[in-house]
Amino acid sequence: MTCGQKLSKKALAVVRAVVEHGFAHLKNWRVLGKVRTDPKWATALVRVLLVLTNCEVSR
Repeated sequence: MTCGQKLSKKALAVVRAVVEHGFAHLKNWRVLGKVRTDPKWATALVRVLLVLTNCEVSR
């Protein structure tokens, strides 16, 4: 495996970890049950969770 391939895999793993942590937060907060009610509320909720996740990752 070349150095470039290793760097590419590492970058993908970092992005994947962030996304998986976001889904874990959704499951832990049990917000998925409330998402069915209003699509606008769901969109706002996902945006807020993404901001919180990005803040946590950048610490």
